[in-house]
Amino acid sequence: MSIRYKIRQNLISIGDDFWIENGEGQRVFKVDGKVLRIRKTLVFEDLNGKPLCTIKERLLTIRDTMTIEGPDGGDLAVIKKALIAPLRDRWSVKVRNGPDLDVQGNILDHEYTIKQGREKVAEISKKWFRLTDTYGVEIDPGQNDILILAVAVAIDMMAHDEDGKKGKEKKGR
Repeated sequence: MSIRYKIRQNLISIGDDFWIENGEGQRVFKVDGKVLRIRKTLVFEDLNGKPLCTIKERLLTIRDTMTIEGPDGGDLAVIKKALIAPLRDRWSVKVRNGPDLDVQGNILDHEYTIKQGREKVAEISKKWFRLTDTYGVEIDPGQNDILILAVAVAIDMMAHDEDGKKGKEKKGR
């Protein structure tokens, strides 16, 4: 049976800490936004404050890139926005010790899937919640939940940061 997590999107900003809750509304992971860094950094922690992974913005790259590092500092995955994305947003996730992931759908509206090859491993959607600032991440069994959640948070940050840079043309919708 898949597991559903809840993320409040307005809390995802650098410098803020926020919680990821399970389907029952219990806090399961803390995300610590680090302020005193040149680049954007978020640290995923368990309930006891033990670091599980870190999301870091890569500086000096041609296109948006973020890395997810394990607690030992080694890269777990690298997330990049696809250069050409007709009709829908597309992102690639190069996973260090596992199959790569492909992310497709409407990222800004939080309606997209994460696939491993042709098989869906997670779905991100706002339709499960009445609160407009909340979206869910439903992860299929046998997946690395922390990695999938970190991918969803990193893509959310990258997509909305990019939206802010482009100005007001998308906000007028």
